[in-house]
Order: sequence, then structure tokens, then C-alpha cells
Amino acid sequence: TMIRLNVFIQVKEEKDRAAVIALAKELAAASLNDEGCIAYDVFESATRPDVLMICETWKGGASLAVHSKTSHFTSLVPQIEHLASMKMEKFDF
Repeated sequence: TMIRLNVFIQVKEEKDRAAVIALAKELAAASLNDEGCIAYDVFESATRPDVLMICETWKGGASLAVHSKTSHFTSLVPQIEHLASMKMEKFDF
């Protein structure tokens, strides 16, 4: 079973938007090298300047579990959470 995650990011302060995008791009670039990562991209809302989304696809739960323990995940996600709120939707397919 593959897993798709849609992680919605709402930036708290407009001044932090560029920093959040930079962190999300860094996370995406590193995560694409993780075993079992099929896709990992960052999207900007066309209607809400404060909203971004990370869309990730994983081969399965094991690879996603390993990803959540990587140094790039454990260092970058808390930095994003400091500047924005995050909400995740998970789909198995």
C-alpha cells in the first residue's frame, strides 16, 4: 500500500513566508533521497498567500516511518512549526 500525505502549512506572519518556503524546499530536496520516497513537492496556494502544501508519496509505512526519524526531518520540521501551523491528511492507495 502506498501512502500520500498532503501537509497544509499556514504561515503565522507574512514576514516569515520566504523562510518557511526555503525550509520546505530544503526538506523536499533531502526527502527525495530517502528510501521509498516516490514524490515530494512543495506547492503555493494561488488564492491564499499564507498557505503552502507539501505533497508526499511513499512506497509504504515502513519508509515513511524511517523518514520521520531522519536528521533533515527532525531538524527542519520543528523550524517550520515554529513559523507556521501544519495539518496533515493521509491517504492509503
